[in-house]
Amino acid sequence: MTLEDLGYNNELEEYRKKQNLDSFDIGRVVLEHRDRYTVKTESNEFDCELIGNLRFTITNKNELPSVGDWVAISEYDEDKALIHAVFPRYSTLERKAVGKSGESQIIAVNIDVGIIIQSVNRDFSINRLERYLTICNASNIEPFIILSKIDLIEDLELEELLIQVQERIKNVPIIPLSNQSKVGIDDVISRLTKGKTFCLLGSSGVGKSTLINTLIGEELMYTGEISENIDRGKHVTTHRELIVSEHGILIDNPGMREIGITDATEGFEMTFDEVLNLSQDCKYNNCTHTNEDGCSVLRALDKGELNSQTYENFLKMKKERIHYESSAAERKKKGKDLGKLIKNMKKNNTKY
Repeated sequence: MTLEDLGYNNELEEYRKKQNLDSFDIGRVVLEHRDRYTVKTESNEFDCELIGNLRFTITNKNELPSVGDWVAISEYDEDKALIHAVFPRYSTLERKAVGKSGESQIIAVNIDVGIIIQSVNRDFSINRLERYLTICNASNIEPFIILSKIDLIEDLELEELLIQVQERIKNVPIIPLSNQSKVGIDDVISRLTKGKTFCLLGSSGVGKSTLINTLIGEELMYTGEISENIDRGKHVTTHRELIVSEHGILIDNPGMREIGITDATEGFEMTFDEVLNLSQDCKYNNCTHTNEDGCSVLRALDKGELNSQTYENFLKMKKERIHYESSAAERKKKGKDLGKLIKNMKKNNTKY
């Protein structure tokens, strides 16, 4: 295996030289274990931890190494190493932290393509697809969609689902797939590239781990049988993991029940570009597209030119984004106020 197989490129090498990191080994984080990390290099895997100086200079937990990060390491014992530096990220896939206002949670970093997997049975939801598209668009990560478990429905039902998705989601490739019959596998492989990083996104039990096993040709990831009661696979992936294959670098993720969006204005607008294009003709610049006279979005909705479910999901996610932005701003202000208080206390203590 070479560093290029892991996704290493000229930009990372230039950074390594500019930061005088030539004396360190270079590797990529493939697993996180709270405050420890598994890092893969050209020839080995190391159990790593941060050096003290790096640990204590990090002010935001999202600056800690994540799956997909490139790091400079030094070996200090057999299969053990210290992380001395984290390389800059070219993309960060994140969502709103569950249960925490104004905070984000990193899913994975340095991703080239997001593979959004949605099963066609009881898990099917176009609203959820639009959420995954938004977090991909926010990070300038190219997405494509897989509709999995097509062996569970009839061909006519699949055709109807494809029409529904294509009516609301345009210009995004969609691949129908069966991990059982292998229909669609060749189409997926044709979109993979060695040395590029692909992050699998989807709810629990949609077949992410099974797809990885199929692509790499061995049972590397543990999978569960389909439950007869809930008609979907059991949730078995409990951590994020980076796997290197001949088809590219694959990152498996635990299923996400919630995909809350952050202050991803650009990603939001890319997902709902149809609504945003219509809004250019609204009478008022600050139109909320809910009850204003002269709203081109409402006019298109009344004429049936805009899908009503797209419109409703647009309003819901817009409200979430605004709430996240206000919560994040409030948290930032509290942090600054606390910093000033601590600074003043230290200053006053030095006078006595």
